[in-house]
Amino acid sequence: MPRFRSILDTVPAYKPGRAVVSPDGRSYKLSSNESPYEPLPSVIEAITRAAGEIHRYPDHGAVRLTRALAERYDVPFEHVAVGAGSVSVTAQVLQTIGEAGAEVVYAWRSFEAYPLLAGLAGTTPVQVPLTDETHDLDAMAAAITPATRLVFVCNPNNPTGTVNRTAEIERFLDRVPDHVLVVLDEAYREYVRDTDVPDGLRFYRERPNVAVMRTFSKAYGLAGLRVGYLIGHEPVAGAVHKTLTPFAVNHLAQAAALASLEAERELLERVERVVAERTRVREALLAQGWTVPPTEANFVWLRLGARTGEFAESCAESGVAVRPYGDEGARVSIADPEANDTFLKLAEAFPHRC
Repeated sequence: MPRFRSILDTVPAYKPGRAVVSPDGRSYKLSSNESPYEPLPSVIEAITRAAGEIHRYPDHGAVRLTRALAERYDVPFEHVAVGAGSVSVTAQVLQTIGEAGAEVVYAWRSFEAYPLLAGLAGTTPVQVPLTDETHDLDAMAAAITPATRLVFVCNPNNPTGTVNRTAEIERFLDRVPDHVLVVLDEAYREYVRDTDVPDGLRFYRERPNVAVMRTFSKAYGLAGLRVGYLIGHEPVAGAVHKTLTPFAVNHLAQAAALASLEAERELLERVERVVAERTRVREALLAQGWTVPPTEANFVWLRLGARTGEFAESCAESGVAVRPYGDEGARVSIADPEANDTFLKLAEAFPHRC
């Protein structure tokens, strides 16, 4: 029998958000933080044009997209590294530092791909518990040792939606040694409305050991095509680019991302509608008696403890898929008003005093 890496016996498998269907055929997927809106016509047109060229390999370096991102954020071309979604970029970052003895620090619970990818990269994961559903940056700084190579800060945090603000991030970065890379994972940056939540690019511009990760999957509605990117100083971005699987960002994805950047104003109008629904959903849940932490992402978090599975199955029976996390809680994506209303009715009917 073939022999495999022993790490495969210990790393958790990634579980995507599932879709469910009720007995009467209704289905509302609130489990994957996807955009509730279909692609813009201009983006579909770009994909259609590009489809006639898929007999050719894509541009491995995604040069046009990289240049467009560099111009969009006013950064040097060499400071941008593109990958097949932010999950792929996360894996690329880990491969740049992944070797026996290297430690990776991150909050928990946070993005569930961190432990999986950290383990596969051969690093030692160091999980620091959340405090009040939020990154405890003081504890994370204290967890850094001489073996630490990398720290992930997910802001807003997935799955709780909570944020760390400017002063505490500055204080944290001041405590991080210069040789430790800090990656600010900002997959949900476009949904942030708290003015005291900093744009991570500010810290990247000031500190060579800080990089920022973002994605086209959420606000830009390209979850099915997989495009993400990192912005960091040339040594960081250059190393991340080296770990890119050849031709990983496919031709259609590059075309769609470019078209999305051109249509950014129109796309961000959709984001405003999601933000408005986020406020409505959270306020309704609070009025029902739920405890829901403030969220700056496109989802809400319900701390359910041992009843998490029961709640998820109760929703699934009515055709609503939410994302359960063990015995901790459930993350519920913000969708269109009809889906949100259906979820709110289920939440009100479920026995709760959270």
